[in-house]
Amino acid sequence: MSTAHPPHPPHPRQADTYSIGRRLSLLLAIQTVVGLGVLLACIYAVNVMLFKAKHEEQLQNYAKVMVDIARAGEERGGRAEALAKLAWSAERRPGTYMEVQDASGQTVYRDPPPPFDVSARSSKSLGFALPLANIEGWQARVWLDCSQDARTGQRMALLLVAVVIAGGALAGWGTFWRVRCSLRPLIDVADQTRAIDVARLDQRLSLAEPAEELQPVIEQFNGLMGRVERAYLQLEGFNADVAHELRTPLANLIGQTELALSRERPAAELADTLASNLEELNRLAGMVNDMLFLAQADRGVKARRGEPVALSALVHQVLEFHEAPLSEADLSVEVAGEQRAAVDAPLVKRALSNLLGNAIRHATPGTRITVRLDPDDAGGVRLWVENQGDPVPQHHLPRLFDRFFRVDSSRCELDRPHHGLGLSIVAAIARMHEGSPMAESTPERTRIGFSLAHPTPAGAA
Repeated sequence: MSTAHPPHPPHPRQADTYSIGRRLSLLLAIQTVVGLGVLLACIYAVNVMLFKAKHEEQLQNYAKVMVDIARAGEERGGRAEALAKLAWSAERRPGTYMEVQDASGQTVYRDPPPPFDVSARSSKSLGFALPLANIEGWQARVWLDCSQDARTGQRMALLLVAVVIAGGALAGWGTFWRVRCSLRPLIDVADQTRAIDVARLDQRLSLAEPAEELQPVIEQFNGLMGRVERAYLQLEGFNADVAHELRTPLANLIGQTELALSRERPAAELADTLASNLEELNRLAGMVNDMLFLAQADRGVKARRGEPVALSALVHQVLEFHEAPLSEADLSVEVAGEQRAAVDAPLVKRALSNLLGNAIRHATPGTRITVRLDPDDAGGVRLWVENQGDPVPQHHLPRLFDRFFRVDSSRCELDRPHHGLGLSIVAAIARMHEGSPMAESTPERTRIGFSLAHPTPAGAA
């Protein structure tokens, strides 16, 4: 019996890309066509209105002239002379046609057949009365041939349409060309970005002519590349440091175990070997736990803060744990200041323990270590551990909180429990409390500490 496999989920479809130049060109071409079309349509409409006004004026002028001619003919010879005058005027008004009807509707006069169709849309007509002295009820109508103006209007309409199309095409092509030229900095940025790889993490984006719109993006990208480069270099250094730190205890374990197995040894000697190996294994376990803790802090884990507590109480709890090392180093401790803060108490005590351990290792015997609790300007707290001893060189201060960094590596090789992660853990705990590590050193004193920021309310931006 075959088992039906569930269908594979469909691959997410890649979003369709588009060309900014083509889209802008198309949009501007459409905008140009619409704008020019509206403008030229208004121009065409105005010309049509002017043609109509011209035709009406011509027809009214013809009507007025015909009335004058008909009256003059009637005064000279009556009805027959009036009709003769109208016929005489027909030759002197080309492009027109006129008919005259009497009161009964009978046609008493019409011009010779015109060379144009009076029923066509290109012909305009006007009816008017012929107010004669002895003849009543004559009505006339004159037609005007407007075909020439109609053809002119058609040619104008075709010309305006061609202008609209040509203007849209020219605007689209010009926009596409200008956009391509204007987007050249983006193409340069893309080429520079494509050239960056693992071997060239130090490269940064730049433009020969900085563009105001692109500069913020370039600065943000360069800042990102700076952080990536630092993280990559830190990771490479971390891997090398881990390999170096693990090599010594592993070599010790292998050497002692091989030596123990090289011949038969008494039980007491084997017990000493196992105890030595156990010490190295505990050191390795501590190093692994510390590295796991730092990895969690690097992923952005935040401290779980409780109710505000007196930080001096946490300091005294840590001091009880360090009573023996303090006594052996002939050191005294003073706690200065009192602050309350909502913190993750176990983490803060761990950071204080690391700072005290560091101060005990480097303090001059017979001096005093001071744990100082001060407020800061942002409403948080600063915890300092001060000791008197050899000053830390200024060029080492920025690296004090790097993993596996030791100011005096030769001295620390003899200090087996210390593997160079203590101050890195202090910095991580400070970040988990939205604070930061701090270090100062002068010939009189060295003080190292960290700040604890006031907790941000949940949901706050």
